[in-house]
Amino acid sequence: MGNRRKAPAWAARMRSRWRKQKMAWLAAGICAAAAVLICMPLLMIPGGSLMDGAEMNHILSPILGEGKGFAVWHLIPVYPTMAHFYGLLIESPAFYQLFWNTVGMTAAILAGQLVVGLPSAWAFAAFRFRGRDFLFGLYVVLMLLPFQVMLLPQYIVLQKLHLYNHPAAVILPAIFSTFPVFIMYRGFTQIDAEILEAARLDGAGELQIFIRIGLPLGKMGIQAAMVLSFLEYWNLVEQPMAFLEEQAAWPLSLYLPQIGIGQAGFAFALAVVVLIPALFVFALGQDALEEGIAYIGVKT
Repeated sequence: MGNRRKAPAWAARMRSRWRKQKMAWLAAGICAAAAVLICMPLLMIPGGSLMDGAEMNHILSPILGEGKGFAVWHLIPVYPTMAHFYGLLIESPAFYQLFWNTVGMTAAILAGQLVVGLPSAWAFAAFRFRGRDFLFGLYVVLMLLPFQVMLLPQYIVLQKLHLYNHPAAVILPAIFSTFPVFIMYRGFTQIDAEILEAARLDGAGELQIFIRIGLPLGKMGIQAAMVLSFLEYWNLVEQPMAFLEEQAAWPLSLYLPQIGIGQAGFAFALAVVVLIPALFVFALGQDALEEGIAYIGVKT
């Protein structure tokens, strides 16, 4: 038997590189298809906000039982109109009341989380004290508990404080949320302990270290916590639904579900307006958000 000629090394490397490239293209295709599928409801919102009533009724007629076949959505309306935005922004004064309710609640929550959460996160990251690990573990447990578990205790406390059916019933529990503390804590843990020790040896006080070292070096974690909190509380549903009875105190997140299917275009227009601040904040804080999410996976 003759000896087989061995393939050149460069050919083996080319085959290996080609296989890796094919796997990369396959993974990219799967991710792109999944991204389109996930984002499709979001892509439908702008088109729906510009559809006139006749086109919207025609598309939704199979869903409403008034037509046969399947609903076929148009990403670009055949007859675009701004009537829904006019009705929302000009003819609906209730929208502005609920909009400013949402702005006020979200701003108060974020400000409160900075006042309460920043010192807590810095204390966990910069100091070692008795019971620290137990207390931080308790923070993590509270962060993992769903709202349904905490609903009854919060309701009882708010009733005792005479805060039920008041915006403070939503604001105060959110201020003491443990999740932003966790994010800011992970940002502070990225600061080298030797820097803090050197500052103490130079005679800097703890408050001075916090302001001059902790805040500048931990700003990405702080920004990430604020962006995540904004996205959560701008669209808050369960807490206002449980603790606010009067519609005048509602945020926009409760106004949207009250709109019936017969006003689908109006609902789409409202969804666009609600999305704009969230997209704006996400765009401004995207870098900090990505780095903050990376902090969660970094071991201390």
